[in-house]
Amino acid sequence: MPIKFMTRQLPSLRSRLLLAATVWLVAITLAAGYLVPSFIKSYLIDQEAQQLALYVDELTARVEFNPNGRITLPERLSNPRFRSPYSGLYWTVIVNDNQFRSRSLWDARITGDKASGYTGPKQQSLLVVQRTILLPESDAPVTLMVASDQAKLNATLQQLTQGLWLILLIMAAGILLLIWLQISWSLLPLRTLQQSLKQVRDGQATELAGVYPLEVKPVIDDLNALLFHYQELLERARNHAGNLSHALKTPIAILNNEVTNLEPQDRQKLSPALTQLQQHIDYHLGRARMAGAANILAARTLASPRVDAIAMAMDKVYAVRGVTLVNELDSELSVAVETRDLDEMVGNLIENSYKWANQLIRVHQTEQDQHTVKISIEDDGPGMASQNYAAVLQRGVKLDETTPGSGLGLSIVNELAHSYRGKLTLTHSSLGGIKAVLELPRPRSKA
Repeated sequence: MPIKFMTRQLPSLRSRLLLAATVWLVAITLAAGYLVPSFIKSYLIDQEAQQLALYVDELTARVEFNPNGRITLPERLSNPRFRSPYSGLYWTVIVNDNQFRSRSLWDARITGDKASGYTGPKQQSLLVVQRTILLPESDAPVTLMVASDQAKLNATLQQLTQGLWLILLIMAAGILLLIWLQISWSLLPLRTLQQSLKQVRDGQATELAGVYPLEVKPVIDDLNALLFHYQELLERARNHAGNLSHALKTPIAILNNEVTNLEPQDRQKLSPALTQLQQHIDYHLGRARMAGAANILAARTLASPRVDAIAMAMDKVYAVRGVTLVNELDSELSVAVETRDLDEMVGNLIENSYKWANQLIRVHQTEQDQHTVKISIEDDGPGMASQNYAAVLQRGVKLDETTPGSGLGLSIVNELAHSYRGKLTLTHSSLGGIKAVLELPRPRSKA
């Protein structure tokens, strides 16, 4: 099963850390911006209420009844605002339905109650402290009320709130800048790692270089060990494959020559065995070539020029067939495959098309996304039954024994594509023959 590339793009570590810090900082700032003013307002109201309570005490000490049974205030209260009309500081004394009020109320009254709030002259919102007392001269309770206009208190609170929000915003911006600097400094080793990986991917280095923190260094050491092991293993496998190829080529040639000198019945017995031996050698040598590139991360090949080069070679080999290949690939289309491996895959598919096509072979890209590209090679040949599409991708399977070949080409292409996280799919072509769709990875961006 081919390995699929993940298409979901997660945000970077920097973005995630900054987002988390910003969300938390905004939450804290909003909480402080709404809670602190409420605390300040409660404090200011308490302070104002305590001052009004002192005026109530002063009013209690000075209120009395005259011989006619009317409420009098022989001495004025100490604050001159009680004598200035609509000054914002008022008192009133209520006995039954009668009211005796300060000059600052002028001709107005304090209306409302504790539940709905009190209002004074010119619909001023008032903060009221009241007390009910009993005087010896009257059987009716006496209600004393001292009130102040809340407009000044609200204006003071608004100024404090604006100053607080300004301080909070400056502090939040400073903290966010500090967090950004801290994150940038903390992620600096990862940026160094990214640059080192880019050098490895571009073929400029064979290992990850740089000095890294203790938390990252074990991972870097393991990656370097893995890269070294991969390169050594790959080189060793290809050397063994080359040695095996040279070691077996001469003995098999000698055996084939000797078989031709045998009697026909003996030749019929030995020829299939030698052919099968040659097929196994070709297959496993092909597998060895599939081990990958020595610098797999830097693999990048332009597909269209390779198709043109292969088509020129095939035009000479199959000139008598009069087949025309139309290359519709974008000249800038590149795949993350080593050049010789791409030649191996595309060459096998194009050669099969040359063998079976009547007149036309079409090479084009059918679909591509950010990570993969699909190259289609289709012909106008006789095609095959759909139930045989999967079978011909297996090793050594040939549907037509009369055509030359070992039956290993499509199998090698399939496994080679798989080694690059791609796949080979055979379907019916709109031209009438077979459509081979080769899905390969796109090179990673250098950005």
